[in-house]
Amino acid sequence: MTTSYDAIILGAGAAGMMCAAVAGQHGRRVLLVDHVARPGAKIVISGGGRCNFTNTGTVPDRFLSANLHFAKSALRRYTPADFIALVERHGIAWHEKTLGQLFCDGSAKQIVEMLVGECEMGGVEWSLGQTADVEHDGTGFRVAIGPRTVTAPALVIATGGPSIPKIGATDFSYRLAKQFGLKLVEPRPALVPLTLGPDEALFRELAGVAAEVVASAGKGSFREAALFTHRGLSGPAILQASSYWRHGETVAIDFTPGRDPDWLIALKRTQPRASLRRSLGLPDRLAEALAGQLQVADRLADAPDNALRGAAERLAAWPFRPNGSEGYAKAEVTVGGISTAELSSQTMEARRIPGLYAIGEAVDVTGWLGGYNFQWAWASGSATGNAL
Repeated sequence: MTTSYDAIILGAGAAGMMCAAVAGQHGRRVLLVDHVARPGAKIVISGGGRCNFTNTGTVPDRFLSANLHFAKSALRRYTPADFIALVERHGIAWHEKTLGQLFCDGSAKQIVEMLVGECEMGGVEWSLGQTADVEHDGTGFRVAIGPRTVTAPALVIATGGPSIPKIGATDFSYRLAKQFGLKLVEPRPALVPLTLGPDEALFRELAGVAAEVVASAGKGSFREAALFTHRGLSGPAILQASSYWRHGETVAIDFTPGRDPDWLIALKRTQPRASLRRSLGLPDRLAEALAGQLQVADRLADAPDNALRGAAERLAAWPFRPNGSEGYAKAEVTVGGISTAELSSQTMEARRIPGLYAIGEAVDVTGWLGGYNFQWAWASGSATGNAL
């Protein structure tokens, strides 16, 4: 027996549940499908279990995409204030941390329960824990789910990217895109720790040391904490920069952000007996490692001005050449995905295949660390939900 729906949504994550809830509450008959047994797996583990569900500073230039204008329409129509209102309507207490990041006071599971509740309000039907096989006959979509077959004139790809495979993430959205002839922007891990090779062993030995820095890669530059690990570099500044980093490129770290290029020379004039290591204002182990690499006399009075200027310049743009990243296993999101050139920025519908939509992380729109990717999920899901 074949059951018909107005829309079939593949992926019961943030974007998929938002889309299903909006469409269902507009009177559409919706089936929400996922191969894992529980919805919202990435939501549950996000934000240290408290879900960084949005960011009050959401603006389009905090997203990466081959088309930097694509996300503007959806983000303008569904804002952080809209999601905050939804959270408060469900009585979920929240708080703001640094840089506009909003978290639940309690558990991230509250956000999942909220979205499930919104879906139930819209009469959404669920099919969890079974894989889907999709066909398109030119007029609609036929999906085989285990022993049953369902059809609909609309199909939404909300299956995300391959980041964090341990919770069930796969490249299914990309396989579907290829099946339908949609172009892909090369996917790669993002918001991910970077690894260092044997030539950077000195810094790997600083595992556990953290400092506030400015980390830069490509067009991205971020002032936050960096953390040295036994494998390389991590911490918020590095995760942010990783989204802009390409294999073979360098990451520049400013260990003395905000300092004048001649600050060591000026310090030498006022405190000639000061130690270079002490002057850096960094954790002892890190300061010692950096000073040892600079090959400058430790007492400022003993160092020529040009040597101090060179040291300051290097400290302000210390180059690291990562040999890779920790991959999709540790990546919070994926850069790249279904090309935005294939989609309407108003509805997320494929231009060449009426009734086919793609939302959330499956699409080539990736936000900064700090709740931006969830806001894209809410905004893109809402845009498609309203269009169905």
